[in-house]
Amino acid sequence: MSNWKLINKTYLYDGTFDGFLSLVFDCYVAKTLPEQIISEAEYSPNFLDHPLFIQTDSEKAKRVFAGIEKNIGYTTLYNTYYSFLCDEKNKEVNLLKYLCDGFQFGPKINNRLTIPYIFKVMNMKKRSFGECHRLKGLLRFQEVGNNLYYASIHPDNNIIEPLGHHFIHRLPTQNFIIHDKIRNICLLYNGKEYKIVDATHLKIPAISVEEQKYQELWKLFFKTIAISERKNPRCQMQCMPKKYWKDLIEEP
Repeated sequence: MSNWKLINKTYLYDGTFDGFLSLVFDCYVAKTLPEQIISEAEYSPNFLDHPLFIQTDSEKAKRVFAGIEKNIGYTTLYNTYYSFLCDEKNKEVNLLKYLCDGFQFGPKINNRLTIPYIFKVMNMKKRSFGECHRLKGLLRFQEVGNNLYYASIHPDNNIIEPLGHHFIHRLPTQNFIIHDKIRNICLLYNGKEYKIVDATHLKIPAISVEEQKYQELWKLFFKTIAISERKNPRCQMQCMPKKYWKDLIEEP
């Protein structure tokens, strides 16, 4: 990145993946590297910053998306997406450097782990991907009436979309809601398409009578098969982190 110019500016964007890819496009064309990249919702104005809002452009985003896959490889695209979902400070600047170097060096960029920002990208990808994988097994749907199922989660990272994709493929004809209570957003799926919405004014119905019966049966089964003499809370927390217990039906 020796021919890139570091500028004393803060770039703002709408916080979406397409918005970030649009920003990558503009930076790559201008060969400029801003000091900070922050989503507009998280930005706190101050007199030291020189903010510039980068408008989301779907065509630019598509070109960067296709360019990453063609020139740097699918693995890099995969790493970029999951790293973007990570709740990490300065993730956008690290990702921008990673992609710009990737366009220069190609797929080999993923082997250059001695470069700090590439190492950080790989760690971010590992964190968000790992949490998404865990929640695929820990997420619990509850019937809330009218053939609609609801599940709440409290993830560290913003992994509601890839998690939703997993259950769309597993339950393609089922109507369901996945509620990220940390970010107060919901993924709604109606058996055909999905969308992610703000959950501030969303009213979730109470669980159905049938669901209550099955939950009681499951709790009884869970307690019945447990061997009290072999309880190992430490091992249990390693296999099933305590922070996820609040969204489980059973009582660990």
